[in-house]
Amino acid sequence: MSAGEARPSGALRTATPAETERLGARIAVALRPGDVVLLRGDLGAGKTTLVRGVARALGAAGPVTSPTFALAHRYDLPEGRRVAHLDLYRLAGLGDEDEELVDEELDGGAIGLVEWPDAVAPLLGDRVRLEVDLHHDGGDGRRIELRWRP
Repeated sequence: MSAGEARPSGALRTATPAETERLGARIAVALRPGDVVLLRGDLGAGKTTLVRGVARALGAAGPVTSPTFALAHRYDLPEGRRVAHLDLYRLAGLGDEDEELVDEELDGGAIGLVEWPDAVAPLLGDRVRLEVDLHHDGGDGRRIELRWRP
């Protein structure tokens, strides 16, 4: 993001998956190590597509896919940084082992991107920098609400 470009905020619309990825890239430039982004939306609403845009813009190489069955994927970035992508859809509640997984993935200054975050949101406190709600808006269109925290 250039000095004159504001971070995206409010209610936005994208018409294609490529536009949703580009929005992710715009979000990425406002994120710092240790920031966590919470992503909410129905299945197929574009959460992983937005994550792909964030991760690619930060320098992640290789496939960026949903970790639904693994719960977490790590993407190494230049300069020893990393992105932790968590998909907690399969967690009905949060047990001790789940808390440890979240802590382990989000430690060390990782930028955290958490899909289906409601079970862990209370644990994240002031690490949450952005909340994103994605909604189907006909065809490939999406309505995306961004709420930044100070």
